[in-house]
Amino acid sequence: MSISPGESVPDFTATATGDTTVTLSELKGKQVVVYFYPKASTPGCTTEGGDFRDRKEAFDAANTIILGVSRDGIRAQENFKAKQGFNFALISDKDETLCHLFDVIKLKKLYGKEHLGIERSTFLIDTDGKLAREWRGVKVKGHAQEVLEAAQALNAG
Repeated sequence: MSISPGESVPDFTATATGDTTVTLSELKGKQVVVYFYPKASTPGCTTEGGDFRDRKEAFDAANTIILGVSRDGIRAQENFKAKQGFNFALISDKDETLCHLFDVIKLKKLYGKEHLGIERSTFLIDTDGKLAREWRGVKVKGHAQEVLEAAQALNAG
């Protein structure tokens, strides 16, 4: 399944850090950034999370919530969040429900071996729960700033 820009994102509930659950329908009225990363505590994922962390105040000003998602367990997510000082929720998607909803599981190659893994991707959901923008095959450098600018433009629009 894949959601296209302009379509409503199906409601979901997911386990998040801080012993919480996140339900999309409860976030109506806010914009939501859902960014998928391959693995907690790896260099690229740490840099990407830090870039979102460092822009959180600006995302807040643009009425936008940040959610990071990977297939790591909740304990790994809690440790990652605490170690990096992330100021937003991380979601544990061990059963890949959100990964499949947003179609981010792709065949990847690492050291010549193929495996299924998360393709670094980000989705911006508008205040009505519709997909406003998507970024797939993300390169970390400059990405969080680009997402912030899109959120600001959408909020101003």
